[in-house]
Amino acid sequence: MGYKNLEKLIEIIEVLRSPQGCPWDREQTHKTLRPNMLEEAYEAVDAMDSGDLKHLREELGDVLLQVVLHAQIARDEGAFDIEDVAQTLNEKLIHRHPHVFGHAHVDSANEVIVNWDKLKQEEKPHRKSAMDGISKSQSALMSAQKISKRAVKTGFEWECEEDLYKCIFSEIEEFKDACKEGDAEHKEEEFGDILFALVNLARWNKIDAEQALLKSNKKFMTRFRKMEELAAKPLNDYTPAEFEALWQQAKAQVKM
Repeated sequence: MGYKNLEKLIEIIEVLRSPQGCPWDREQTHKTLRPNMLEEAYEAVDAMDSGDLKHLREELGDVLLQVVLHAQIARDEGAFDIEDVAQTLNEKLIHRHPHVFGHAHVDSANEVIVNWDKLKQEEKPHRKSAMDGISKSQSALMSAQKISKRAVKTGFEWECEEDLYKCIFSEIEEFKDACKEGDAEHKEEEFGDILFALVNLARWNKIDAEQALLKSNKKFMTRFRKMEELAAKPLNDYTPAEFEALWQQAKAQVKM
């Protein structure tokens, strides 16, 4: 099986970055392209959620473009190239799948995850804390999920789900007290504690908090648009009672 189109892509990016290439591409750095990497990754996820495979094919291409472009920038700087990137990834995949490429035996996907984490630790002996290596660039919600999972792997966990609910209610009360104080910084701190506790509740129930919130966002926007369609006058003119009736009407007409 050949990969002529992949090789062609690498050549195209090399030309674009060359002195005879595109001025914009030549000016790009890892830092200037950082927003593009995030944007393309999110658009690819949106395509996955849509179920439109043609759209997904296109968006995966945009993600691949970012990878190849960053590799070419690194090559221009004399650091590494796309071949080095692939080599590093190949070595990592083989090392972390000894049950496929070695003589290890596993009986379940859960055992694979346990072995993966163990091998990952062996690869990164410089990490002394369970909190080391958590990305500072991902969303706060995704970071909270990873922090929570890392802590639990050390045995730092609630004894039962009811204790989690107690923690959440306690954080809400502390937030209320902070609101009474009127200290903006304290209110922000306590509200953050509520969110973190809720993330732990999601993890306890094997719910991806990021995906859950994305779905709730989508549901709200869909219902709000329907509410705008149904409105008989400008929304700013609605009373709270009228808003509630309109919202319930929109909910009834939009099945999620």
